[in-house]
Amino acid sequence: MAIFEVIENEGVRLVKITLNQETVRAESGALYYMRGPITMESKAPSVGGFLKAMATGETIFRPTYTGSGELYLEPNFTNFHVFELGGQEWILERGAYWASDGSIEVDVHRDSTMTSLLSGQGFLNFQTKVKGFGKVVVVAQGDVQEMVLTNDRLVVDGTFVVARTGGLKYRIERATKSLLGSMSSGEGLTSTFEGTGKVLIAPIPYWRLRMISTWSAFMSSTQQHK
Repeated sequence: MAIFEVIENEGVRLVKITLNQETVRAESGALYYMRGPITMESKAPSVGGFLKAMATGETIFRPTYTGSGELYLEPNFTNFHVFELGGQEWILERGAYWASDGSIEVDVHRDSTMTSLLSGQGFLNFQTKVKGFGKVVVVAQGDVQEMVLTNDRLVVDGTFVVARTGGLKYRIERATKSLLGSMSSGEGLTSTFEGTGKVLIAPIPYWRLRMISTWSAFMSSTQQHK
């Protein structure tokens, strides 16, 4: 299978993929540059895939790269986490998918209507679903921690979740039973996972990313008050 590496330089990270007559898939627009006899192909999706993409707002085209050589994906201040699926099904948070082995099935997952409403995504909250044998690369705001659950329960505050195994029960709920309690506790909505499986979380964003987010929020607020 292809070799995935995360390279860091001056606080910026990028993904390097080494191919030896192999195929990988990447998010649309992720290509930085490539070296060697590698062919890029971007097939039009089926009618069903096109309708899913239109409904979800997710990328319609995720090109494949086949051949031998080196493929480099766009650098960023975020983290790129590489992990092995091992035949399991994983649900990736919206925008988390970055690249994967060509053998990995990439599809769409839809949460329940109530979970979608509470998450702020409207009636339809779609995420990326991956399944098979091979490696997947996800985008995270900082270092990734793997939480292993065995008939257990995990409650996560904030948008720290990157991915979860498909067999876990997932819902969004208030931190406390009452609305007043949630307001007085200072905690709002939380993500709850129950069962046996794994959850990837990135609770601490890299400082450069926090700085950019803070500056962007400040500039947006300034523009609104002009």
